[in-house]
Amino acid sequence: MSAHYCNKPITGVTNNRKGTGEIFPRLIYNNKMKINRRLALLLISFLFACQPTTTHPAVTIIDNTKTITLQTDERVPSTLITPAGITLAPADRVLSNGLPIALDQLITNNTITLQIRHALNLTLVTPDGQKQIQSSVFTVGEVLQETGIQLSASDLLDPPADTPITNQIIINYSPAHQLTVSVDGKTLQIQSSARTVGEALAEARIPLLGEDISFPAGNEAPPADGQIKVVRVSESVILAQKPIPFESELVASADIPLDQNQILQPGETGLSVHRIRIRYEDGKETSRVTENETTVRPPKKRVLGYGTKVEIKTAIVDGVKIEYWRAVQMYATAYSPCRSGTSNCSYGTSSGIRLTKGIVALRHSWYLNMGGQQLYIPGYGRATVGDVCGGCVGKPWIDLGYDEDNYQQWSSWVTVYFLTPAPTTIIYVLQ
Repeated sequence: MSAHYCNKPITGVTNNRKGTGEIFPRLIYNNKMKINRRLALLLISFLFACQPTTTHPAVTIIDNTKTITLQTDERVPSTLITPAGITLAPADRVLSNGLPIALDQLITNNTITLQIRHALNLTLVTPDGQKQIQSSVFTVGEVLQETGIQLSASDLLDPPADTPITNQIIINYSPAHQLTVSVDGKTLQIQSSARTVGEALAEARIPLLGEDISFPAGNEAPPADGQIKVVRVSESVILAQKPIPFESELVASADIPLDQNQILQPGETGLSVHRIRIRYEDGKETSRVTENETTVRPPKKRVLGYGTKVEIKTAIVDGVKIEYWRAVQMYATAYSPCRSGTSNCSYGTSSGIRLTKGIVALRHSWYLNMGGQQLYIPGYGRATVGDVCGGCVGKPWIDLGYDEDNYQQWSSWVTVYFLTPAPTTIIYVLQ
């Protein structure tokens, strides 16, 4: 029976003995007891139909892939979860209609949907090391916030903050540091969480280009004091010409008179090109290296002929007619037995002849070849090579011997004539 009838008055039922009722007048007269019994049953049915029906609200609990529905008047999550047979770990969380809710918080919504989010195992790697944590938040950024890390725009986070977390995810976090960069004559302040100096400079749009260097080096970690110096390095290459001197070769020539030289082949200076690499650091030259040398034109050797042709000549010297085969300009000095550079007077000579006027000394190498050679020296007269002059080096030099009584001092250049006959062995080049 529909409950809406409960509020309607029951008509057609009366206890009037005179039969004024409109529905059952005849039945009441014939069988009064039967009608009263039926009327009582009818009234009882109306009373039960009009009683209110009690319906408990539905609560939906989602636990991973499992969905549980409860009919209950409870409005506190903890009293809803326990009857559902769900056990929560300390890091788990409950969501009511998608929003986090405390276990003892009263839910005021008419429709209740609880979601159980179980904690996942995560690894958080920071400059202080790595640690294992459990969290039931939704994103990487929320994990950092939950652990008390305030993420800034310059921090390095891998994976990104909006990445949903999954079980066993590894989160790498490097906070940004204040760095001072000295570059191009300026000092710049930058914030970076880069792992290396090179990465930090690239982030700040100060990349190391070409041969540029940094202190610390680009592959090193940013320094603890935050100080980074960038040195701009550039190089240039120049080509420099360099002359190559020619060599000279001395050859004997029988066509050239003795003690004369003649150029048989002129020499020619060569030319080489050097490739020079110049290095600049912050605009200042720091090195200059010759990488290679290329000969553009090789030098040409000069050939100089010295004479070996002996010619017999005559001359009148000091009024004396002489015949000679060589005449040489020599620097003349004089010595005597007591002026020979020793502490005692010495009359001995290398040839064994007693020192007197007419005995002259030459350097040792000349003496070995010219010992006994007859000479004529203007202002001195005839002489014989009979002694060694130990100090006669560096130039053509002759030391004229004297007695103590007729000693004369010499210190001048003089022409020395080598008298005939010419020896069989001749020093063609007097050096």
